[in-house]
Amino acid sequence: MTSTEQKQAGFRNQVKFIVGGLIIAAAVIYLMVSSIQASAQYFLTVEEVVAQSAEVQGRNLRVSGAVIGETIQYDPETLSLTFTIAHVPGDNKEIEAQGGLAQVLHNAANDPTVPRLDVIHEGPKPDLLQNEAQAIITGQLSPEGVFHADELLLKCPTKYEETVPQQVEE
Repeated sequence: MTSTEQKQAGFRNQVKFIVGGLIIAAAVIYLMVSSIQASAQYFLTVEEVVAQSAEVQGRNLRVSGAVIGETIQYDPETLSLTFTIAHVPGDNKEIEAQGGLAQVLHNAANDPTVPRLDVIHEGPKPDLLQNEAQAIITGQLSPEGVFHADELLLKCPTKYEETVPQQVEE
């Protein structure tokens, strides 16, 4: 084999190595992107879910809202829990401007003009499920407009409000 043939063979091997590397890199990137899209959750407010119901059906969503206490219904035999949540703003600055989370939850739960979303959850009834609690739910919106929650996180702002310690003066 002449030196020219050896150079051509070496060049072909380099090209094969580069092409093989690019194919592997493309496959890894494709798998990462498809995995991220499959597990992605969109965090929306109740108002956004109601307004975009056709576009968000079937997607994994996370929604936050104020529990309306009078709508809570629980069947301990089937572990079927239904309730309604009302829209609360998703922006912390807006929540603070309206008097804090407790005030925003109270206003949302007591204002019939605020957008609302019916929720169904299968499982034991949480102790914190009560009027004006903040519900953060993960699941999917059905074609009927009912949210089927796979996960349910509840927060009662009055239980978790911290008092600000007074500054010590020297």
